Amino acid sequence: MAEGRQGEGHASGRDQAGVLVPRYPYTVDNGNGERLTFTGITQGPDGERLGADGVAQPGAGPPMHVHYLQDEAARVVRGRLGYQVPNGEPQFAGPGELVVWPAGTPHKWWNAGTDELQMTGWCSPPDNVEFFLRTLFESTKANGGQRPGIFDAAFLATRYRTEFALLEIPAVVRRVVIPAIYALGSVLGKYSRFKDAPAPISRERV
Repeated sequence: MAEGRQGEGHASGRDQAGVLVPRYPYTVDNGNGERLTFTGITQGPDGERLGADGVAQPGAGPPMHVHYLQDEAARVVRGRLGYQVPNGEPQFAGPGELVVWPAGTPHKWWNAGTDELQMTGWCSPPDNVEFFLRTLFESTKANGGQRPGIFDAAFLATRYRTEFALLEIPAVVRRVVIPAIYALGSVLGKYSRFKDAPAPISRERV
């Protein structure tokens, strides 16, 4: 299975896709108030899980999104977690409380408190979530912390469209504009650094 990553300066291994990475644990920062530490692959009741610890500053958190093929869970360690599904009222969780979003459930979450939010959680099965989030965070930070680079975003959204979607992007943009940007990026050679990117996962959604 996956070899781990650790912090900078440690020996490197390869992740599930064979991509060379430092060993677990390792941390990525999106430059906009979120840090994510990947802690490794473990065996859960229903199969493998990718574990991660998350930190978010007040107001920080991802927009409405969906993991089509993975369950996602977050347990609050410190602070106040806000979360919401489409057309639903905002809900909140405090220290010790666990929130689980089954595969295919659109949701968003944010730090609803005034202090740092600390969480621990997992995604199951791991699939490509580590590569997707690592690349998204690194690109966002490199692009000033507001949003990922346009070609990186197009690559992720197009290649992994069977697994993930950012739902606050209008549907016509996701279906027409982003694939067009992806095609342009391919022509311009923008994706050479992704030559070892893992293959997308495609399976029937349960």
